[in-house]
Amino acid sequence: MRRSSHPSVMILRGLVPLLCLLAAAPRGGPADGPVRPLPFFYDLYTFRGDAGATTVVAAFAIPAGRLEREWEDGEARYRFDVTLVLADTALKSVRRTDDSVAVAVPRSFSGDHIIHTHIEVQAPPSGSTLQRVVMTDASTPGIGQLYGSAFPIPDYTGTALMLSDIALGDPDAREGWRRGDVTLALLPTSQFPEGSFDVYYEVYNLPAGHRYLTELAVEPVDSAGAPRDAAGGVVRARFDGKATSAPDGTLGELRRVDTSLSKGHYRMTVTVTDQETGETTTRSRPFQVRGGARRATMVPALPRGPHASRPG
Repeated sequence: MRRSSHPSVMILRGLVPLLCLLAAAPRGGPADGPVRPLPFFYDLYTFRGDAGATTVVAAFAIPAGRLEREWEDGEARYRFDVTLVLADTALKSVRRTDDSVAVAVPRSFSGDHIIHTHIEVQAPPSGSTLQRVVMTDASTPGIGQLYGSAFPIPDYTGTALMLSDIALGDPDAREGWRRGDVTLALLPTSQFPEGSFDVYYEVYNLPAGHRYLTELAVEPVDSAGAPRDAAGGVVRARFDGKATSAPDGTLGELRRVDTSLSKGHYRMTVTVTDQETGETTTRSRPFQVRGGARRATMVPALPRGPHASRPG
């Protein structure tokens, strides 16, 4: 799979130009074309990057029934564009990545069939970053949606024992986000069917050769994140072993969760303990099981072409 992130850096005078840019009509289409929203699902995950940067990965998903279907050569085609923008309000800088997704199938997907993809960008750690994610229907100008919020980017430098974000994906991925020798079909955490799924996270600054203990806990919660009583309670799994960390102290772990969870909200917590030093680190991630056996197709995103850098 080709690397999908082609970030560029733009220096803008404040955030108003950025918002105007994102609100513009999709490229190649008339500004007065049909307009309707395109609700989609997304999540952002962070990992240690190169040279002190942080890797930010955005997972996008949309039910096929929300996209305009096209027919070509006897196949049903679905096309959409995705954008990730990280705007540092203190530095007045913006990192933006634009990619395209296209899939053709002999028969139309069912309306609730999930098409999902991801894009990636490197960004400096910052407590003053805003994120914007955009999806537009590439077949019809004027159909799209933007979501945004504050998004502090964590700093994974230093020597303390740390964990990356916890990333979740469909099991047995052949296509997806690649990190070293791991391939993960990333899904937004609101889009999991009943059944097994993969969990990936990275442990930082765990010396090679150290004995360590990992505990995974899955706890039922309500929609606000408060623990709730449920049959079976908290599900826990423990693993111990000897670290095979890379020279920079990074250890990636891919785990399979085989417990079948019923429909509802959950929180996954990963705790790692260096048994040589007693140092412990923990990280949590909420997720939601939608129920049923909803099918999903992972489609690699390909670059639409980088933006030119512009001075402020």
